[in-house]
Amino acid sequence: MDYTLNIKGRLMDFQTPRVMGILNATPDSFFADSRKQTEQEIALRADEIVGQGATFIDVGAYSTRPGAAEVSEQEEMERLRMALAVVRRVQPDVALSVDTFRPDVARMAVEEYGADIINDVSEGADEAMFRMVARLRVPYILMSVQKDLHDTLMAFASKVQMLRDFGQKDIILDPGFGFGKTLDENYRLMAEMEKLQVFELPILVGISRKSMIYKLLETSPAEALNGTTFLNTIALMKGASILRVHDVKEAVEIVKMYDRIRN
Repeated sequence: MDYTLNIKGRLMDFQTPRVMGILNATPDSFFADSRKQTEQEIALRADEIVGQGATFIDVGAYSTRPGAAEVSEQEEMERLRMALAVVRRVQPDVALSVDTFRPDVARMAVEEYGADIINDVSEGADEAMFRMVARLRVPYILMSVQKDLHDTLMAFASKVQMLRDFGQKDIILDPGFGFGKTLDENYRLMAEMEKLQVFELPILVGISRKSMIYKLLETSPAEALNGTTFLNTIALMKGASILRVHDVKEAVEIVKMYDRIRN
């Protein structure tokens, strides 16, 4: 399907799927190589993501891995302020996504640093986030924490209507692989993912190096690139418009090959 997003008055289409590169401004993300804490590390990572062909950079300052340390709102904001300032300096034109579930953090990122998208992994647990993104007029990524397709469809239907009622226009759906799901439930959802296209909204898939890969293969996040590439390819075939990844070059390559086969 041909979707568009309004990024600050500029229409972005998804005739060809796009890649979102992950930039973790945290000390404890599950994939060690993705942790960037100094200004130099963040600048190099931002340049790498864009240089390898990603459309978006997704900046997070609160690790959502199981067992991660609690981060206060103030600390999350301090980490993000440093990271966002660096990214805006070295890559001023990139579409910037901020990974947060806190409305005030979202407001800060948009108002102070011109963040383009809010990526909320809580499925809008705080309803104030819906009001906030509608007021900020930025696209919003709604991620499911449900365990199966049925519950995901029901939750999306309810939450999308709530967002529309608040006046939110641009919505991206994320099935939430790795969140609230067992290993088997993750794969079952992947097998049925094309059914999410019923909403006629862009779908983001974030399975990069996650435990659904390395636990099944009995390896580690560091050894999960091959499995990531395979599942990203399946996701494209099932309707994904955005791949959120650690490994941008590999994702851009499979999008190029997928697009050639499709067209």
